[in-house]
Amino acid sequence: MSSVEKPQIPAVEGWLRMDEADPSLLGTRCEECRTVYFPPERTFCRNPRCAGSSFEEHPLSRRGRLWSFTNNCYPPPDPYVASDPFEPYAIAAVELEAEKMVVLGQVVSGVNVGDLKAGMEMELVLATLFEDDENEVVVWKWQPVAA
Repeated sequence: MSSVEKPQIPAVEGWLRMDEADPSLLGTRCEECRTVYFPPERTFCRNPRCAGSSFEEHPLSRRGRLWSFTNNCYPPPDPYVASDPFEPYAIAAVELEAEKMVVLGQVVSGVNVGDLKAGMEMELVLATLFEDDENEVVVWKWQPVAA
């Protein structure tokens, strides 16, 4: 591996605030009814009582409570880039602190389902999904908040 650092880019453009000190998912909020969406909404408000079509960027809560979890014991299909050899990992559904919406995501390496308990506090962190010749591709993951 070279000693030159590669630029970090989000796996999905517009979904992440790429700030190591204060990362967050980026949702949108309808300017008319104030409903928050993730993934970001760009065309029309999905609230059936609202005809809004203008949205503002809305950084989502970085912390929340573990709502549910499971393990993934097989590699996802393309275009996901799985490790070789594939290593199972935990998946968490976290209810965000302020928005009260549930967001799924992988759990950080080294934490398995035996370490997780519904209701525990979790926080969002940035992690490398994979590297190619030019970039380090980054996603969000959930990790338990240290007690």
